[in-house]
Amino acid sequence: MGDPGRKGLILVNTGNGKGKTTAALGMGLRAWGQGMKVLVLQFIKGGWKYGELKAAEKLAPGFEIRQMGEGFIKGPGDKELDEHRQAAGEALEAARTEIASGKYDLIILDEILYAIHYGLVALDDVLALLDGKPEELHLVLTGRNAPPEIIEKADLVTEMKEIKHPFTSGIAAQKGIEF
Repeated sequence: MGDPGRKGLILVNTGNGKGKTTAALGMGLRAWGQGMKVLVLQFIKGGWKYGELKAAEKLAPGFEIRQMGEGFIKGPGDKELDEHRQAAGEALEAARTEIASGKYDLIILDEILYAIHYGLVALDDVLALLDGKPEELHLVLTGRNAPPEIIEKADLVTEMKEIKHPFTSGIAAQKGIEF
């Protein structure tokens, strides 16, 4: 912190294509390389050993990933939605605390847009987070179905568009590419 010309941005990676989290992590890696402190709060992912977790261990203490979710949501009929809602609420509270803490230069709220879409967190609560963001903090939100109100508040919105995906050809998720 302390760069006089810095204006903290709100950045959104959305769309139905792959790469929203990957692009956010790439931005985090760039920021870390500039000596900035980075925090990634994952609202959905949890319990799986993703490659980025192993990388973050080597980049610590300036790059931290916290998996706060309960894993993939099967859809609106998912029997564990209450567990997902509880975990997402805890992730939102962690986001509030860390955004206000002043300890980080860049915070990535990974899959928070999914959490809004599935009703795990309230849109108004996320908008309040954005409104309360310190001036110098960069904040990245990822996930499909970005609400218009989030897009309106963002400084940069990138939409990932799926053109072709190996899964549709029956190719399983590949280590180092999807996880």
